Amino acid sequence: MALFAAARRAAASSVPLLLRASASASSGAHRGAALLRPLTAAAARPQPRAMPFSSAPATRPSSDAELLSVIDSEIKYAEDCDDHDRVEEIPENFPFKISDEKGTNAVTLKRTYHGEQIEVVAHMPNLVTGDEPDHDRDNEDKDGDNDGDDSNEDEGEKPPQSSIPLTVTITKGDGPVLEFTCTAYPDEVLIDSLSVTQPFGDDEKDLIAYEGPDFNDLDENLQRAFHKYLELRGISPLTTNFLHEYMINKDSREYLLWLRKLKDYFKQ
Repeated sequence: MALFAAARRAAASSVPLLLRASASASSGAHRGAALLRPLTAAAARPQPRAMPFSSAPATRPSSDAELLSVIDSEIKYAEDCDDHDRVEEIPENFPFKISDEKGTNAVTLKRTYHGEQIEVVAHMPNLVTGDEPDHDRDNEDKDGDNDGDDSNEDEGEKPPQSSIPLTVTITKGDGPVLEFTCTAYPDEVLIDSLSVTQPFGDDEKDLIAYEGPDFNDLDENLQRAFHKYLELRGISPLTTNFLHEYMINKDSREYLLWLRKLKDYFKQ
């Protein structure tokens, strides 16, 4: 009887353990299923199909079409307003031969003078149109009213003028090279710098030549003598006035050519 009671107690105590083990196994199974559910859903989600390769040309972006339209308008405006097709009349007794290559930003003038080879490279002009905004002029007027002494000092200053950068080189055979950098205004040429260089050999090509002092620091008599020196060799108002008209028209021609190249690019 005692043995039977002990067996019943052992059996009764094992039932809760079995129930807890069963519940724990069931709970673990549920947790595993919950973890696998997102993976199963992702696997079941339809995947995007790979697009086959196409050799058909892509359509032109709308921004390119808009830009092409603006370029067309600018070309028409340049053709109607600018003197792009004007032919400059070379003055009589013009001492230089002109070399002008399309698509470049400079022209070259050449001549021979008493055995000297003279070359002038004229670059695109720095134009001054005189179309200043009204508010800038108003501010200048106000400043002039407030500072009467300063305005009197500025009366002697010249107004801004269009100019052309020039590089003048003069050589005598295989000897030294005399080079001037100048700024050409209407009816006036200013010398900015002056240098004398030797034709460099292979051993001297890496040397930096001494270019002399600032031209404005030279003695005034020496400055005037160099201006006369250039004038005798053709760097005169006759040349610079013609260059002003020529380079302004070249600027218009090159701008129109540049626009047409842009149009050809965006039409591709």
